[in-house]
Amino acid sequence: MDRTKTIALILLAVLAATTGASTAQTLAALPTPSPAAPTLAAARPLPAWAAFCQRYAAECAIDANEPNRITLTPAIWNTVVSVNRRVNKSLHAVTDQEHWGVPDRWDLAEDGSGDCEDYQLLKRKLLAEGGLPRRAMRMTVVIDEKGEGHAVLTLVTDRGDFILDNKTSEVLTWYRTGYVFIKRESADTVAWVSLGGVTSPVTTANR
Repeated sequence: MDRTKTIALILLAVLAATTGASTAQTLAALPTPSPAAPTLAAARPLPAWAAFCQRYAAECAIDANEPNRITLTPAIWNTVVSVNRRVNKSLHAVTDQEHWGVPDRWDLAEDGSGDCEDYQLLKRKLLAEGGLPRRAMRMTVVIDEKGEGHAVLTLVTDRGDFILDNKTSEVLTWYRTGYVFIKRESADTVAWVSLGGVTSPVTTANR
């Protein structure tokens, strides 16, 4: 299927879902305000992220005129939950080694397949197309429950930092994920900042 058509179909499914059946997380229940994740010093980005930014410069650009925080409303929260759920269901999970023949490659899952970071990059693209500020949606590297490098998407909001993850359809506060948070994209420049985790993975190549 054409890459543009794949993304368009997912977007249509997401928009339909926002008016569809209820889920565990619903429009009626905004999350309780919670503490934001602390950011520390500058951190080294993953090589695969740098290569992605060369191919998709607009996906990494920082617009200082955008807000660096999302003001959550019931409608925005419903859209966030729906995007996370629909992208998780729509993509075929495959490692970069299986998909591209390389250990780690960041992409937009334009052919309908990808691993963890590809899910999150597509979610950010869809949410940005829906009007959310890209500057407040930061790709984030963690150590998961298996002790492996994993990529999630952090939404910085007025109610705290929330995580979009391909391993669950529930949007959780960062501290409820059980992950060790290593680093994430800066909201001020095309760079990364440390989140306090000591051991940084070289790749985020799990499904």
